[in-house]
Amino acid sequence: MSRRALRRLRGEQRGQEPLGPGALQFDLRDDDDAEEEGPKRELGGRCPGEAGKEGVRVNNRFELINIEDLEDDPVVNRERSGSSLTDAAAPGNKGRAQRGNTDTKADGGVARTAPPEQVGGRVSNASGKLRKKKKKQKTKKSSTGEALENGLEDIDRILERIEDSSGLNRPGPAPLSSRKHVLYVEHRHLNPDTELKRYFGARAVLGEQRPRQRQRVYPKCTWLTTPKSTWPRYSKPGLSMRLLESKKGLSLFAFEHSEEYQQAQHKFLLAVESMEPNNIVVLLQTSPYHVDSLLQLSDACRFQEDQEMARDLVERALYSMECAFHPLFSLTSGACRLDYRRPENRSFYLALYKQMSFLEKRGCPRTALEYCKLILSLEPDEDPLCMLLLIDHLALRARNYEYLIRLFQEWEAHRNLSQLPNFAFSVPLAYFLLSQQTDLPEHEQSSAREKASLLIQQALTMFPGVLLPLLEYCSMRPDATVSTHRFFGPNAEISQPPALSQLVSLYLGRSHFLWKEPATMSWLEENVHRVLQAVDAGDPAVEACEHRRKVLYQRAPRNIHRHVILSEIKEAVAALPPDVTTQSVMGFDPLPPADTIYSYVRPERLSPISHGNTIALFFRSLLPNYTMEGERPEEGVAGGLNRNQGLNRLMLAVRDMMANFHLNDVEAPHEDDAEGEGEWD
Repeated sequence: MSRRALRRLRGEQRGQEPLGPGALQFDLRDDDDAEEEGPKRELGGRCPGEAGKEGVRVNNRFELINIEDLEDDPVVNRERSGSSLTDAAAPGNKGRAQRGNTDTKADGGVARTAPPEQVGGRVSNASGKLRKKKKKQKTKKSSTGEALENGLEDIDRILERIEDSSGLNRPGPAPLSSRKHVLYVEHRHLNPDTELKRYFGARAVLGEQRPRQRQRVYPKCTWLTTPKSTWPRYSKPGLSMRLLESKKGLSLFAFEHSEEYQQAQHKFLLAVESMEPNNIVVLLQTSPYHVDSLLQLSDACRFQEDQEMARDLVERALYSMECAFHPLFSLTSGACRLDYRRPENRSFYLALYKQMSFLEKRGCPRTALEYCKLILSLEPDEDPLCMLLLIDHLALRARNYEYLIRLFQEWEAHRNLSQLPNFAFSVPLAYFLLSQQTDLPEHEQSSAREKASLLIQQALTMFPGVLLPLLEYCSMRPDATVSTHRFFGPNAEISQPPALSQLVSLYLGRSHFLWKEPATMSWLEENVHRVLQAVDAGDPAVEACEHRRKVLYQRAPRNIHRHVILSEIKEAVAALPPDVTTQSVMGFDPLPPADTIYSYVRPERLSPISHGNTIALFFRSLLPNYTMEGERPEEGVAGGLNRNQGLNRLMLAVRDMMANFHLNDVEAPHEDDAEGEGEWD
């Protein structure tokens, strides 16, 4: 509270008392000044604490406002401050002169009035001491503020001890001390406009956007997407989220489908089986925020080269799911988990992945990196979409080398990231690019360069089959000593296991352009020759790495195959094993886990293929809506007709077929060829 407020508060308290002859007089001197100067100003045996002591007095309490403004300003010239204060106190002096006779009669003595110079000097001294006291109060405030912060920290520690002792864990964000971990997500980096403003400026990014309407159409603000005016009006589609359990500082959540949403999900599955995108469009007209329908139609638009509509549909799906978030679910804490084995949760994973892919193609690698961290934080142990095969690429594209190095240092011990080809080559590249920055000190540049050389030599020793395909991607021709050597020759690529070949193809198809810089190529060439020298010298690490390749890369797990399918990199998709390529892969749920946890079961329906009636199958091939007697018509398929309409259309189709069915006449022999008529040779 400021001194002005305190003085006003005191004035109000005094104003509530009964008014007397000197009730409206205010003394501007502080208590310290009164103690120091009080004995010198005593007159005729009066005590220093009595009302007759001299000072700057005012009759109108509102004049204190001007005096406080003068006290707040820095005083450069004492004479100026003294004159201003005397002018402000002039009405008070005039009032004291009028009350002089009454004061002398009451006190029984002669009252001595001070000359103007003394009053000005006293006021200037008082103002100087007021400034000193104000500085003391500021220091006291800062010390009290620090004490309050320390007290709050102590309270937090006490609460943490109580929670640890009782065994209770609150779901939601982690404490402030542990929040900035390696998977911490920042809200501002989830918005691509933040990155685009840094590249092109705010005017270029926000210039075409319309001003916000006064009436809010959408119920809440979201972090993942920005609602658009062209979207249908939002109404809850029946999607929600609940908290399953909370233990060890982690909270497990799951999406839930209401009965209405389950019916829409069954209709969606029927529409997918019909292989007709228009059926999904019809479903979206009744359920405009059905997530799986939006994602499936987005893939159809992307295949038709309509990228803008595909991205808009994915954003609408993300908005629908973010509106269903639990109040304790946090995108940034890194302590919230979603089990991929539940089909309801997979839609959120796939929507985030598709949005991340669009952001990368749009030229926003920093925002895409934040989405990648978000997907990885939802289930970092299992990593169902295998984001560890992508996060290094996005970090290098975003030039966030420190983050990639930190992730490698913290997770290498328990995740063995160096056994993945992408990390084995991306981390030394990050060290090298970091050493090329001119703003770093020389000793840090040299240490980063040495670390980069050491790690790239280990990567080339562990994965020798990467070198020649990488040089081919970069349109570089190796020298004869490298191409003809047995270690880096064609045999190195052929002899590696199929699972390792798939990982190498995925990395090279995605990140080969990061190695095209001349400085990077010269550094790589230097380390390749050092590795050849170590191989020729019989380094035991070479044989150990060869044995490790044969043991570790026998078969790739299912999440790697799922990542390859979602990446759509031709070289990696071609390297998939036959057991994956022969099975049907649905875009809304690619390669579901074998241990899927179903919360509800799809109702059984009569399969038309189960009937052995050949004629019925023939009619059904002509008209898919044809149903035999006893069969239930499939609900949810667009253009679904009743039995009579189906029979009528079937009869029309048969009539058209019979009208177009003609028998060709046998050609009559030509008149010229009369020799062979009626004869068989």
